[in-house]
Amino acid sequence: MLTGGGGFVAGNIIGQSAPELKVHAIETREVSFRRNNLSWHAVDLLDTPALKSLFDHIRPDVVVHAAALSDIDFCEAHRDQAERVNVAVTRVLAELCREMNSRMIYFSSDSVFDGETGNYSEENEPQPLNVYARTKVDAENIVAHTVPDWVIVRPSLVLGLPAFAAGNSFLWRMMQALQEGNTVAFPSEEIRSPIDVITLSRAILELAEHDYKGYLHLSGNDALSRLAMARRIARRLGYEEAVVVDKKPDVEGERARRPRDVSLSNRRAKQILKTPLRSFSEGLDLALTHKGVERP
Repeated sequence: MLTGGGGFVAGNIIGQSAPELKVHAIETREVSFRRNNLSWHAVDLLDTPALKSLFDHIRPDVVVHAAALSDIDFCEAHRDQAERVNVAVTRVLAELCREMNSRMIYFSSDSVFDGETGNYSEENEPQPLNVYARTKVDAENIVAHTVPDWVIVRPSLVLGLPAFAAGNSFLWRMMQALQEGNTVAFPSEEIRSPIDVITLSRAILELAEHDYKGYLHLSGNDALSRLAMARRIARRLGYEEAVVVDKKPDVEGERARRPRDVSLSNRRAKQILKTPLRSFSEGLDLALTHKGVERP
């Protein structure tokens, strides 16, 4: 079972799953994609009785909870809503997984760290800087203390294109802006270790059948500023690097606080997974060629 099935990441997980794998995807929006062994369920995750009824009907072996309210600035301005969607829903799902003896894979975030050091491992303690990050830490704690069989994945910035719709893909938005002749701005002060969505999806599907329990960082092999990423993407798409400019820090109070360097160590993931973790260039090529975007 997948929550947020029509979203950027969960949609790609569906796209990478084996045709014989029975997938139940929860999504309230209309999604036109169909295939054998894929069932769509228009259930509001905030509707606990409906969610429980769905669990009783399906009795899933594995639940991948990818749905979230992930707009950092929106969460900062709407704390109660962020806590309902990101924390309360996770609590209900965790309790249902415990009752059904389902394995739970929970999507957290690299944003749980304060960004003071970078290269964070699973042993580093979270130090959230904003409301969104705090909701993810609270949800992590619920999963770890409720579900007997659990994995909490912390992906870095996810690089790729949506499987079904726009979703939360910065690459898709960047491509649209460049095609319209616009310049794009990305900060040089925010450092991540991006992972392409195809590799991430394959890693999640591997974890669904794995016996690993605990926290796991899923990231690429390179730590880059968002500005450096965007310039390499522009070059790969056939544009001059000048179309990407440095985004100056916002005036104090206009945005939620962001951590500076939340690059992740993927050493543990490399030890336990067969899915290869890639460099930025390799991941970008995989994500683009998978959607038919060839080199110019």
